[in-house]
Amino acid sequence: MKKTLLLILLIYQSTLFGQVLLTSYDFDLNKNDSNVQIFNAENSLTHDVFVFAVKEQDITILKYNNALFLMDKLTLSLADYESKRIIGYSFNEDGNPSLYWSSSDLNEIIITKYFFESKTIKNLKFKMPFTSDYIVATFQKNNSFCLLLKNISEEILTTYIFNEGIAEQTIFDFSPYKFYNKKFQNIPFHDLINENPLEKMEFKNYNPLYKSTGTSKFYVVDDKIILTLDQNAKQTQVFELNLENHILTEKLFSQPIPQKTSYSSNSFFSENKLYQIKANAEELIFEVKNYDSGEIMKNISIPKNESIYFKNSPLALKKESRKLKSIKNTSLFLKYLSNLKVGISVYHNKSEDFVTIGGSPNIQYYQKPSFNNTTDEFNDEPSLKQNYQNMNMVPIHTETVFFESSWDKNFEFISARQAPFAVDNISYFISQQKEIGFENIIKFKDYYILGYYDFSKKSYIMRKFKDGYN
Repeated sequence: MKKTLLLILLIYQSTLFGQVLLTSYDFDLNKNDSNVQIFNAENSLTHDVFVFAVKEQDITILKYNNALFLMDKLTLSLADYESKRIIGYSFNEDGNPSLYWSSSDLNEIIITKYFFESKTIKNLKFKMPFTSDYIVATFQKNNSFCLLLKNISEEILTTYIFNEGIAEQTIFDFSPYKFYNKKFQNIPFHDLINENPLEKMEFKNYNPLYKSTGTSKFYVVDDKIILTLDQNAKQTQVFELNLENHILTEKLFSQPIPQKTSYSSNSFFSENKLYQIKANAEELIFEVKNYDSGEIMKNISIPKNESIYFKNSPLALKKESRKLKSIKNTSLFLKYLSNLKVGISVYHNKSEDFVTIGGSPNIQYYQKPSFNNTTDEFNDEPSLKQNYQNMNMVPIHTETVFFESSWDKNFEFISARQAPFAVDNISYFISQQKEIGFENIIKFKDYYILGYYDFSKKSYIMRKFKDGYN
């Protein structure tokens, strides 16, 4: 009986945390090897999955079909790639991949197309045509590789979309529009973005609160970039950058009207809805608007002396490396929140919206391009956050506070206990592993693929994780 019970528990734990092995491939790698990059990616048209593994002067590319069976591989020696790292990828009409290599200064990009049929490559060089721009983010749109750039002193954003060896440039001019800071003073667009760096939100994946508390965010949805600005508490200013017809349009969404004037506010765009939040030590306001019509779909105001009825989790506080701590009431939660950057994050799963509301430490950052993270679509962490070297910006409040909430498609609160997300299962799985590295997550079909290198097994492994109790 004990053996049977133990077996059941082991099966339950394995199922709960999604430990479903999809495939593995053996190759030798040590923890102290230099110039290593490993990541997986999906061809969005054929749904083939590729693994790209760079080790010193060699690259191995594995090609899997949509059932995750290994179909082909390509191993080549690298030449003229010294001090260069992969910053993105694309897939051509013939199904073959291209990789984009660049040094840290990003002055030049080498585009390498790989031909599985002939086991050969073709190189193209792209010289950056700008002198006063910097890269905000790299990301994928369909099977193309994209750059989003901001000019240091002009009122423009520039996109480059790469595919089939061609780079399409589009310049979006923001000079006809007015922008306001938190004091509702007029401010140039470039100064606004310099003070509030753009943060990319993921369309398919969960966005952690520390990212969504930024007041300048953008989302890549179909053939548009949705840019939301929440620097002032009166309105959310939204811009659509259409990557097909190259038209820039503006939409304005008034923030909820509070009882008092001193408020922090923010928003989040998801599934054609704009979620807005306002908070101070006295009150929390949560509002959802239809993005197309501006119609209010939900409006909730919670004063400090009332409980937050639409939460699926305790009011929680996380301070630095300490364990989560419960906050006993709304008043104390709002007191903490009033000293933080407020934010909201929304994750859409089938017919439900999972909402996280809270605040993160009020630390100011600037952004620089980074090649240290190679993640899903090169967009989870396209830029490295670094603290300003300014003694006036030392954070006082280092805690994070939050709670979670679930809503159905009619925007009615779901009180049932929330099942774990795939990202929760993945995080738990990774925390239990001692000998893995180069973790990479992609959304594939109706589940997620975690790719990682296992140093003990000398193998690159891909596992399947789903939302809920797998």
